[in-house]
Amino acid sequence: MRPLNIGLSEEQRNGVIELLNHDLSDNYLLLIKTKKYHWDVVGPQFRSLHELWEEHYQVLTENIDAMAERIRALGGYPVGTAAGFLKHSSISEHDGDLPTAEQMVENLVTDHEQVIRNLRDHVDQSGEKYNDQGTADFLTGLMEQHEEMAWMMRSFIEGTSIEPDGKRSGSQQVPTAVNN
Repeated sequence: MRPLNIGLSEEQRNGVIELLNHDLSDNYLLLIKTKKYHWDVVGPQFRSLHELWEEHYQVLTENIDAMAERIRALGGYPVGTAAGFLKHSSISEHDGDLPTAEQMVENLVTDHEQVIRNLRDHVDQSGEKYNDQGTADFLTGLMEQHEEMAWMMRSFIEGTSIEPDGKRSGSQQVPTAVNN
């Protein structure tokens, strides 16, 4: 194979490829879970969740392909097996679990938030540690998509109205961010 001459050392490329394979694995498991919930959701929210999750798994599918192609552009090979995805992922399956619609949403929000935290860290590592601003920018775009998907689902389960001044009605207050 012809050596790559793209301004990154082999060590830098390999470091970024490892990060990307973790992100690819997280997204693949999230895709599987989203698709499964799309199939299994029942109740009064069926149509809205079924359609929302169809939109989400289409975005995830496109992003997975883009991550795999980014890995190849950097001279690496993407994880491409179920065992590899499970090994490299920071989110887990819920094998045999058939939760309520609200719990499905909660599970997906939790997973998207984990992916967001990982992507935020990988953006920093890509740019600062590995000097790969292209991958940092690429991952930033993915992170923003996950933030939007998580926000849409959090809005679904919050369930209290917002007053004109931006505060929640009743005694509940807007939860503060949790840093993990």
